[in-house]
Amino acid sequence: METFIDVYLSVDGEKASAVHKKLTQMKLKPTIGEHDYVYNWEGLATIEEELEFIEKVQSKLKGTGVVLKFKTMR
Repeated sequence: METFIDVYLSVDGEKASAVHKKLTQMKLKPTIGEHDYVYNWEGLATIEEELEFIEKVQSKLKGTGVVLKFKTMR
């Protein structure tokens, strides 16, 4: 199972390099193509686990001006 994350930066927000550093510290891998980052789950995750992960990402990027889009696929 994978969760893909699309990152939308604000011109008034945090620099792209700082956002990248924060996301990679959370074990997100940068991708090239349709999505910006991917998180690989070990097996299947419950909706509760996915929501907990999303909230951790939100907390890590709070105050950066970043808008996020999440998409999880099996």
